[in-house]
Amino acid sequence: MEFHASPLAYVFLIVASGVASFIDSIAGGGGIITLPALLAAGMPPHLALGTNKLQASFGSLTATIRFGRAGLIKPRDVIPGVLATAAGAALGAIAVGAIDGSILKILIPILLVAIVAFLLLRPRFGLAEGKKRLPWIPFWIGGGLALGFYDGFFGPGTGTFWAIALVGLAGLEMRGATAYTKVANFTSNIVSLGIFALAGTVFVPMGLAMGASSILGAWAGSHLVLKRGAGLVRGVLIGMSSAIVIYIALRYWVFK
Repeated sequence: MEFHASPLAYVFLIVASGVASFIDSIAGGGGIITLPALLAAGMPPHLALGTNKLQASFGSLTATIRFGRAGLIKPRDVIPGVLATAAGAALGAIAVGAIDGSILKILIPILLVAIVAFLLLRPRFGLAEGKKRLPWIPFWIGGGLALGFYDGFFGPGTGTFWAIALVGLAGLEMRGATAYTKVANFTSNIVSLGIFALAGTVFVPMGLAMGASSILGAWAGSHLVLKRGAGLVRGVLIGMSSAIVIYIALRYWVFK
């Protein structure tokens, strides 16, 4: 499917992608910047969704590589999560037209508000490794299927949910949780991208242009996480969770 964008639209979207990827590599939530930007440029919604997955794949892969080289990701540990997340994302993308999304539109903002309140009330949460409440493999399989499905079906807040789950259930600190979150994000991004590509709803030139700046943003953001640690992730996580709540409220309840 073709789409004609002006040079100014390209510049606008490339800058938006870099900023979004920078934020996303720290605490997730980059999609609330890039997706509205694509729509604002005049791109049809279905084409915007597919193109957004293409550019996001570059950023999530870059952050994954950066964290992996820093020793925060053990490849053998994430194999169950990658497989489960891929299956969940595929099912979610396929189910988009079969499930009523209005339930999620109500439920997700409530969950995100609860996360922000929890983090504010628990100021030490995620600053150090916590208690592991689920064995690694069952955690990855359950989390991968559930959050992979959610990302393929709806999307906003996926990185936030992964980070909280990895801290609260798997016992990681925020920096390590962010690293493993990027692995899961890349998996669901690339699987969803494949389904959108098969449907012909990816505008490749724009996705590649945005992907280039996404790489730069992800590298800078992941570098900052490695330098500043869990405290930075926690602060940005609270901010992005609040922003996602506002975005969803405006998008689905105010500007219907």
